[in-house]
Amino acid sequence: MKRLSLLLLTVILLFGSCKKKEDTSEVTPEMARDTLYYIMKAYYYWYNQMPVVDRNNYSDPYELLDAMMYKELDRWSFVADYQEFIDEMEGTFVGHGIMVSLSSDNKARIAQIYKNSPLYSQGVRRSWIIKTINGYDLAAIMLAHNTEAYNTAFGPSSTTVINDFVFEKPDGSTEIISSQKASFTLNSVILYDTLWLDAAGTKKAGHLVFESFIEPSQQELQTAFSFFKSAGVTDLILDLRYNTGGYLSIAQQLASYIGGNTLSGKTFATLQYNDKFQEANETFKFLTTSYSLSLPKIVVITTRSTASASEAVINGLAPHINVALVGDTTHGKPVGMNGWPCGKKYFFWPITFKLINSIGTGDYFDGFLPDQLTTDDLTHDFDDRREECLKEAILYLKTGSFSGKGSASFSRSRQYSEKPLWMNNMFIKN
Repeated sequence: MKRLSLLLLTVILLFGSCKKKEDTSEVTPEMARDTLYYIMKAYYYWYNQMPVVDRNNYSDPYELLDAMMYKELDRWSFVADYQEFIDEMEGTFVGHGIMVSLSSDNKARIAQIYKNSPLYSQGVRRSWIIKTINGYDLAAIMLAHNTEAYNTAFGPSSTTVINDFVFEKPDGSTEIISSQKASFTLNSVILYDTLWLDAAGTKKAGHLVFESFIEPSQQELQTAFSFFKSAGVTDLILDLRYNTGGYLSIAQQLASYIGGNTLSGKTFATLQYNDKFQEANETFKFLTTSYSLSLPKIVVITTRSTASASEAVINGLAPHINVALVGDTTHGKPVGMNGWPCGKKYFFWPITFKLINSIGTGDYFDGFLPDQLTTDDLTHDFDDRREECLKEAILYLKTGSFSGKGSASFSRSRQYSEKPLWMNNMFIKN
């Protein structure tokens, strides 16, 4: 057996029908289906718990994967269009650059917006209410959980699409904006700044809002932690509330910045493969970095969208420093995947390994419970000290405890993003 190459998105050359096919026109759905079948039988983490299927009964790899998945636990394995996957992980994006969510008052609000997006340049920010888009009542669509109507309202991911928005701004005024979808590079670090924790100006917290573990993240995180290091921060609030995952190597980098060089060489995470490929198991160590903070504790803001590589950071740091969570229970994905490109037409990403930390903690399929249950406050921006999660995080760093209040009025909302659902994942990359 050829040993698997590792990292959270290891790309392995395919065997069989896809191996010699570089022209996408030469790769038929049937060829891709057959290749995926053999990959699943060999590398899938739950290969011995898959349903028995006849691959000839399925027309393409999408249908076959759905039939073969061990759905009792697997919510994540996927087949992607090859170029779409590459573009997404490189940060290339087409759209308005917004994430929308229902606030506790049933308003459709901007939950997050990328800095290079067309709407950001027109002043739109988190907390703005979308009253209508192209005449559609967006809140009503979201209350009905009507994904089809939502997609119809926004239209396809094309730079030719123009949408007319009616916004209500935080001051109560109305603004009408016509926005054309654009292709741009997204920023995974949404915000980094510092917050004074005491009147005397002796305790300063770094504050990082981090949205995904993708290729641009490496430089963005270096810039943020260089700033934190030079600013002399003594604490950190890490906001991962919408971070659904990405490359394990970036998670390793982030954890190393936080934990510091005193953890260098110690175990961050260990990958465990199925019993056919135990020799592929590998341990990721904390790295030596130039901008390490060596913090004894951090506060992490989480929601149900905090997934995969984000959870790996929490789990990997927990044996070494005090990690307090505020917000909602995390997604619950202690597994990850290796990738197989197929003729530059498909990319196969089945679950291939389980992740554990230095003391063997894993299997957190129910997610990590927060120490303080707090509603994602969509009525305030990320850096507004009145935002409920940020307010609790600051309180904890100042006093060592949370308020203990707020759970009675807790509300959970679903985020609607222009990004593909398969981003809820953790990958190994060469």
